[in-house]
Amino acid sequence: MSAFKSWLTNSKQGVVDQVKKFKNKDFLDAVVAGCAVVAGADGSISSDEKQKMVGYINRSEELKVFNMTDVINRFNHFVGNIEFDGMIGKQEALKTIAKFRDKPEVGRVIIGVCSAIGAADGDFDASEQAAVRDICTTLGLNPSEFGL
Repeated sequence: MSAFKSWLTNSKQGVVDQVKKFKNKDFLDAVVAGCAVVAGADGSISSDEKQKMVGYINRSEELKVFNMTDVINRFNHFVGNIEFDGMIGKQEALKTIAKFRDKPEVGRVIIGVCSAIGAADGDFDASEQAAVRDICTTLGLNPSEFGL
C-alpha cells in the first residue's frame, strides 16, 4: 500500500471527527475551494466531473455535517471562478484555504478531504496530486507528510 493510501486509510475516521469539530463557513469554503482546485487540476472541469465531485461530497461522511445546498453553492462558486480563469480562480481558492495556514490541525483535515476527493474515482493522478501539493504548500504543510 502506498504511503498516501496508508495515511488516508488511517486518517479517515479522524477526518470525519475533525470536520465535525471545525464545522463553520470559513472551513466549508476552504474544503470546497480545495475540492474545486483538485477537480480543475487537469485544466478543465467537465459536467461529468462536477457531478462526480458533487456526488462524492453528497455521500461523504466527512462533509455530511454541512447543509448540502451550501456545499453545492460554494463548490459551484469556486468551480465557476476556475472555469472563468484557471489561474485567477485557483489563486482565489488558495487564498480562501490560506486562512487556515496557522492552524495545522485544520489544514490536515482540508488535505485529507481534498485527497479523498482526488482519489474518489480510483485514480489519484499526477495533476490531482500536484494540486493537493499546492494546497499543502498554501497551508504550510509538508506534502511528504501525506505521502505526496
